[in-house]
Amino acid sequence: MPGEAHDSDRILSDAKRSLTVQQNGGRRLSSIGRGSAEAKRNHLVGKLKRMAIAVLGILLAAGIAGGILNGIGFAGVMLTALAIFAAIAAFAIFPRMKVPRRSDLNRGDVQQLVSRTELWLEAQRSALPAPAAQMIDRIGVQLDGLGVQLEGIEPGHPAAVETRKLVGEHLPDMVEAYRKIPQHLRREERAGATPDAQLIDSLGKISEEIDSVTRQLADGALDDLAIRTRYLDYRYGVSEDTSPGQS
Repeated sequence: MPGEAHDSDRILSDAKRSLTVQQNGGRRLSSIGRGSAEAKRNHLVGKLKRMAIAVLGILLAAGIAGGILNGIGFAGVMLTALAIFAAIAAFAIFPRMKVPRRSDLNRGDVQQLVSRTELWLEAQRSALPAPAAQMIDRIGVQLDGLGVQLEGIEPGHPAAVETRKLVGEHLPDMVEAYRKIPQHLRREERAGATPDAQLIDSLGKISEEIDSVTRQLADGALDDLAIRTRYLDYRYGVSEDTSPGQS
């Protein structure tokens, strides 16, 4: 029956989707933050631009050939179509988006550091235990907030220096150290804890520290907002001893 067929299709679709998630370690491979999402979006826009330029170039070449040869005929049309298809297929695959190398994370300004680290963490996420991957997702959101607070901050500012150490050194160093451990040893207890547990605990501490740095930077904006609010209350607010209806 149609209803049963629809249910069967839905069940199969759900099963395939669940299998894909499980093959990826039980996690969806989405962007962990705005920085990495924007980098992916820019990469996609670049691909689309190259596709458009290639297609226009092929059509222009076909038009010129048709003008010179007084038409390109059916074979020419087919060759043009195949060339367009090949160009689109090629630019859909290449160039691939490069995952930042560990040595490149700490280069550039702190905003670039945040975006690169998000991309790098996404590439490592599938190799981490599920609780650690969830912590990575949380850290990605926190890095977005930290990146906003770091806008306009001088490179020598203590918060910028601390961010470089925390996000550009300690976080990737810890993830790399974990990944070097053979999988069959990651659940073996040593010094009172397994490598899995140590990684999760360390990620939790880094998350707390990122939150602390963000809050410290936000204190200035919060104080400025409070001062402006008090000024507006003083300048335009209604006096406490003036009751409604009084002029």
